[in-house]
Amino acid sequence: MTRFGYTLMTEQSGPRELVRYAQQAEDLGFDFEVSSDHYSPWLTSQGHSPYAWSVLGAVSQVTSRVDLMTYVTCPTMRYHPAVVAQKAATMQLLSEGRFTLGLGSGESLNEHVVGEGWPGVDQRQDMLVEAIEIIRALHTGDLVTYDGAYFRVDSARVWDAPDGGVPLGVAVSGDSSLSKLAPLGDHLIAVQPEAQLVTGWDEKHEGESRKIGQVPISWDPDPDAAVARAHDQFRWFGGGWAVNADLPTPAGFEAASQFVRPEDVAASIPCGPDLDALAEGVRPFLDAGFTDIAIVQIGDEKQQQFLDDVAGPLLERLRAL
Repeated sequence: MTRFGYTLMTEQSGPRELVRYAQQAEDLGFDFEVSSDHYSPWLTSQGHSPYAWSVLGAVSQVTSRVDLMTYVTCPTMRYHPAVVAQKAATMQLLSEGRFTLGLGSGESLNEHVVGEGWPGVDQRQDMLVEAIEIIRALHTGDLVTYDGAYFRVDSARVWDAPDGGVPLGVAVSGDSSLSKLAPLGDHLIAVQPEAQLVTGWDEKHEGESRKIGQVPISWDPDPDAAVARAHDQFRWFGGGWAVNADLPTPAGFEAASQFVRPEDVAASIPCGPDLDALAEGVRPFLDAGFTDIAIVQIGDEKQQQFLDDVAGPLLERLRAL
């Protein structure tokens, strides 16, 4: 049975609001919650970017049932993988086994801030391989020394390591990342509903796994307002991963999306008051074989009304698909 999640969008909401939304989303019946892990919003109009790990720590204490997850953390530039291993272990203990560490090769938008440049995609994936090896080793609770091409770890130990470690979801986008990363991860993460990613993962990955996707929607009683908000805050979405990964600042995303029209956004993101139409927006992921789909309601200004009035009935429609 497909599981449906709620997205804690750190780019569009403040930390206290996110914790409140997380608690309400659990009460409404969502199966899991994912949090973005960004240093900056994509567009200035989104206006936020609190520290995801502080938010998730608080969320772990106001929820008791939903699974929690980063979607996704880059453990290679802004964070050293040894630090990510410690954070993830702590989250797993705080949440009493409900946490999955979602990992990816990163975006320049968030990682360039530490002044270490921005490597090409092949190098980023090789760095991610080493990072996963380090995280896995540290989650055993053993003393770890590691000397790789990109990372060193010197006599490190995660003292509070959960039994069995932390499940790892890994973001993939094509054959190269599948070949390198599918054997190392526990679960697939992908932002495009491509069946070949699911089949390719299953070919290269041993054992059962979740396939976790994400779908943005823009609910609003006013269809025009729904489209306008999606265009204002989510027009970057149409650039695709290959473009978005390399843009360094919100100004870059503003420039790259300046010719994206509201009708272009409405063609790719379900917008408006029709809950059946919004629910249909997840169907490409269902058809591609995804097991877990997280919903993004665009815009903080409608988030509370969405949770109060819409999320419950929408969940019923999603489960009926």
